[in-house]
Amino acid sequence: MTQAQPANFQQLLDEHAAELSAVIGAGRDSIMKDGALSTKVKTLMMLICDSLLNHEGGVTNLANRARGLGATEEEITEAVGVAYLMGGLPAAVAGSNAYRNIQKG
Repeated sequence: MTQAQPANFQQLLDEHAAELSAVIGAGRDSIMKDGALSTKVKTLMMLICDSLLNHEGGVTNLANRARGLGATEEEITEAVGVAYLMGGLPAAVAGSNAYRNIQKG
């Protein structure tokens, strides 16, 4: 028997706090679009932040999102390295989740 995946935070907010969800979504859309920094670079930056904050599932999701945006394994590895430089071993442990459940393209 397969267990359904739990809802992510956005799905939960959509269901229970629609107005807040809309505000968060609009901010994300505005910030994450290509600008002086590409969406790919911003996604790698978010991966670094999630590594520093020990959000292991977020690291996995963001690494796969970055791959879908064209990030190479070398770019992801350098992002994990930056997280380690700034956050030490705990950030590297969380950052290692970038290699969990790899999805390409």
